[in-house]
Amino acid sequence: MAVFTAVSDSQLTDWLQNYELGEVTDFRGIASGIENSNFFLTTTRGAFVLTIFENLTATQLPFYLDLMRHLASHAVPVPDPMPRRDGALFGMLNGKPAAIVTKLDGAPELSPAPAHCIEVGHMLARLHLAGRDFASYQPNLRSLAWWQENVPAVLPHLSGDQRALIADELAHQAAFFASAEYRAMPEGPCHCDLFRDNVLFAHPTADETRLGGFFDFYFAGNDKWLFDVAVCVNDWCVDLATGVLDAARTDALLRAYQTVRPFTPAEEHHWNDMLRAGALRFWVSRLYDFYRPREAEMLKPHDPGHFERILRERIQSAPPPADGN
Repeated sequence: MAVFTAVSDSQLTDWLQNYELGEVTDFRGIASGIENSNFFLTTTRGAFVLTIFENLTATQLPFYLDLMRHLASHAVPVPDPMPRRDGALFGMLNGKPAAIVTKLDGAPELSPAPAHCIEVGHMLARLHLAGRDFASYQPNLRSLAWWQENVPAVLPHLSGDQRALIADELAHQAAFFASAEYRAMPEGPCHCDLFRDNVLFAHPTADETRLGGFFDFYFAGNDKWLFDVAVCVNDWCVDLATGVLDAARTDALLRAYQTVRPFTPAEEHHWNDMLRAGALRFWVSRLYDFYRPREAEMLKPHDPGHFERILRERIQSAPPPADGN
């Protein structure tokens, strides 16, 4: 999250006339992230997040907001979009689509332990199953076709070794995606970006950790559930300095997930292929954001080298099948 589009006090006051949220008591930008303009909004009726969508169109946006409403109605802790007076879940602000959602309790846990990974794995599986009867469909917009389209834009910035790596991995993933086993894997709505900073934990007591919820669904889309798990494991269970998976955290997350939804044999067999797919997806996007940045009031681009290390590690050190036993 970042601030690309500023909002004045008078603009906010006028725009909030479309809602029944009370009077504003606090309004400030959120610095982290790189895709949309986000603000903490506190009113006399509660705490919210206001998002101005910099890339998603008014045609695309209903999928994401409707998905959050659907998950919230199925007891998955996610931000719930606030309806306007006319019943719509978003409107136009400074010429761009914008929405207000409830603010979840808690704070990110950036140094997770196995106990945190258990909570995340369990809830991610619940999210997948809750989405089975969600009627709308939106493909993951940052999947193979996006990688193939955008890699040429970053190639001039890469070394010869990096160009060879990204080309080889694109070919590997294209073959994997074309396989019958890949096509048969279970799928549905996925978060597709469930990093440590997109999950909140509350600590009601010194000895208790409670999952506050998942947020930032604006990369969500229909994809293989295993891809969502792989993206999650590549962040929650990794040593940040080396890209190596931590065995205790990985085992905790996968066991918790599979107590709710066990992997199929094809998912077990292709676990490492999907870990590589998750690493490639974020290496490509971080390369693109780093070398072709947009202007923003508050912008902190991520290091693309982090996911290059993870991809190399997944290729060189394939873990055993994730059978959860």
